[in-house]
Amino acid sequence: MAKGSGNKRKRRKSRADERPAPPIEAPQQPQATVRKSIPRLVIGAGLLLLGVAAALYWYTAPDNSAQPPQQAAELSFVGSQACSGCHQAEAKLWQTSQHRHAMDHATEQSVRGDFNNATFEYAGTRSRFFRQDKKFLVDTDGADGKLATFEVKYTFGVDPLQQYLIEFPDGRIQALSIAWDARPREQGGQRWFHLYPDGAVTSSDPLHWTKLHQNWNFMCAECHSTGVRKNYDAAKDRFATTFAEISVGCEACHGAGSRHVAWATGRNKVSASDHGLVMKFDERTGITWSVDGGTLTPVRSAPALALRKEVETCGRCHARRGQLSEDWTPGRPLSETHRVSLLERQLFHADGQMRDEEETYTYAPFRQSKMFAKGVTCSDCHDPHSAALKAPGDGVCAQCHAPAKYESAAHRQHADVSPPLSCASCHMPERRYMVVDRRHDHGFRIPRPDLTMQTGVPNACNDCHRDKPAVWAAQQIETWFGLVRKGFHTHAPAFHAAWSEAVDAQALLAAIAGAGDAPGIIRASALATLPAPDPNLIRRGLSDPDPLVRLGALDGLEGVPADQLWLLASAHLTDPVRGVRIRAAEVLASVPPARQPAADRDRFAQAAAEFVAAQRLNADRPEARTALGSFSARQGDVGGAESEFRAALRLDPSFAPASINLSDLYRQLGRDNDGERVLRETLSRSARDASLHHALGLTLVRQKRSEAGLDELRQAAVLDPGQARYAYVYAVGLNSAGRRDDALAVLKESLQANPNNRELLSAAINFSREKGDIVAALDYAERMARLVPNDPRLADLIGELKRQSR
Repeated sequence: MAKGSGNKRKRRKSRADERPAPPIEAPQQPQATVRKSIPRLVIGAGLLLLGVAAALYWYTAPDNSAQPPQQAAELSFVGSQACSGCHQAEAKLWQTSQHRHAMDHATEQSVRGDFNNATFEYAGTRSRFFRQDKKFLVDTDGADGKLATFEVKYTFGVDPLQQYLIEFPDGRIQALSIAWDARPREQGGQRWFHLYPDGAVTSSDPLHWTKLHQNWNFMCAECHSTGVRKNYDAAKDRFATTFAEISVGCEACHGAGSRHVAWATGRNKVSASDHGLVMKFDERTGITWSVDGGTLTPVRSAPALALRKEVETCGRCHARRGQLSEDWTPGRPLSETHRVSLLERQLFHADGQMRDEEETYTYAPFRQSKMFAKGVTCSDCHDPHSAALKAPGDGVCAQCHAPAKYESAAHRQHADVSPPLSCASCHMPERRYMVVDRRHDHGFRIPRPDLTMQTGVPNACNDCHRDKPAVWAAQQIETWFGLVRKGFHTHAPAFHAAWSEAVDAQALLAAIAGAGDAPGIIRASALATLPAPDPNLIRRGLSDPDPLVRLGALDGLEGVPADQLWLLASAHLTDPVRGVRIRAAEVLASVPPARQPAADRDRFAQAAAEFVAAQRLNADRPEARTALGSFSARQGDVGGAESEFRAALRLDPSFAPASINLSDLYRQLGRDNDGERVLRETLSRSARDASLHHALGLTLVRQKRSEAGLDELRQAAVLDPGQARYAYVYAVGLNSAGRRDDALAVLKESLQANPNNRELLSAAINFSREKGDIVAALDYAERMARLVPNDPRLADLIGELKRQSR
């Protein structure tokens, strides 16, 4: 999909191959917290896939200055044409924007691709693009793999690529994976290309254009059109999706305009104070930027408000997030209607840059930035109606950053480079998405090749100097700017430590989570990532005015026992932000209804209804049905849980979380044979999914079929060597089967990839002692002591092993 509106959805991590994610717009994160984790039990134990989180101690209601949404009954969409009469200048700018062309009917004016019998070959299929009776048609492989003719109903985006949408009788609209390169020919454009050029996506692949992950109704519509209502009928598995305007019009950002038009025309008595607007974007009114005479640094004339209306509004489509409700109102916290992705290892580098295989959603990087902290907002740099930069090149930066300082040779250090470097070259590194789409990171980072050496994150210096190592680039930076590493982004070491299971991860993350000057999204991510919950930090996080931090605090207590949850989390059932209430209800579902305080049951019921409504909105997705199944299971509704897990697998027979959850439900009911059958059915469609092999291995071992079970556990460990839990459980199984040397070999190999994993080290200590290899046991124990330096039992063990070795 085209630049400015084209995002892409990540392939589920459980799949072994690492092709890029489906390149179409997505509510990028499932609308519920469907977390996949490895069972924390040895052979014979069950699997838990849905994480549990809780809040701690008392909740202080945060200040919420945003006005509540106006009654929906008072509002209706009027269309951008109704706005253009009075707002002619703004309408003219919008007409040139990519928002205006985010989606359109396929016509002579909108279609950019070559439909003059052009052909394109991919994965054994020769597709043909042609016209007939004023329609734009394509011969390509359908859901059954056979060549068929499809009509292009809509265009999607405009530059640097254009995608094409095809409508099906059941209301599904699917994005074709063959796209048109709209760049000039001299830049390599004016050609058809496939969005997965390095793969072979055929009709059997979940990424095929006819499948779930290329569906416009869920993954694209909200951000490419205005006033979208998905209207999915779960009983009939059909869509009747509607929109008020086909592209991103005025009301996509300003909200439904009927009351404003009534005020403008004098038809109704509407308050003159708000002009009938849903939200006034006035946070920049009266604000100026000046240059400090001494430091030449920019200064805002007044501090920014806590609620950043523009950023939260733009974030609706420029954030990786999942949709909770269609009742979105501009200027409100995004967490009211969407769940924003925090920094997770699969999506981000440790310093907060988004990974190359992911989309450059600008919301998360920008919320990490010093720009955001100092009060910069979207329209400081971009015209809000054309979305173009307010000045060409470095001119947009020079609005605030004095050229005398920042365009000097002393600052840039590249005077001999031609063409000259721009500000963005170093502070907004560029990445390529969807093969041809180049986009800039909005974290506005200072180049830190020293962090590359420390944590492996990319840096702007080596983006250009690819023939040089990071140490060379770090030395150059040190020569130019000195030993002190300046920069606003200081969190990379903490997240790197956590993701590598380093001993200092808890302390480093705690320091970030407790730093009042750290960006809210970073503090939220630190709270969610803490290896062990810190009661004081969690309590502070839960009273934070930023709902994202409150959500991170809830996430940070995943795994807290159910008997502690109610006292800790129940206050959030009435949080002023819907997303927090929904997360609290999800957390508290682990508390059986009979154990809920009678005075709180109505509050739980109301928040739980919001949770269920969020999943029902996305009932076309297996993630949502799995979330509902797990919610029902934790509430003791076994029949409801089974029904939802089955529904998820009907939507996507390869969806591993639903299969594993259903299998575990059958385990609890003493139906392991049914659980095995479910897992094998899913494996037949997703044979390289390590999590499925692992779950099947545990099921077979419980059935006393140890040899077959061990083989499945082996496959899981081989398919996903980065998942230490798989190797640990496989090694335990081998040792139990009398194959101690094989078990030790598995542990040794996995420790090379996961050197700080305590389970692996603990097993290696025990198995080496059983074997009588005291030297190896001592080595593993000393490695463990570096991770757990103050464990007296471990110290005693090391002393004993040293005595034995002598």
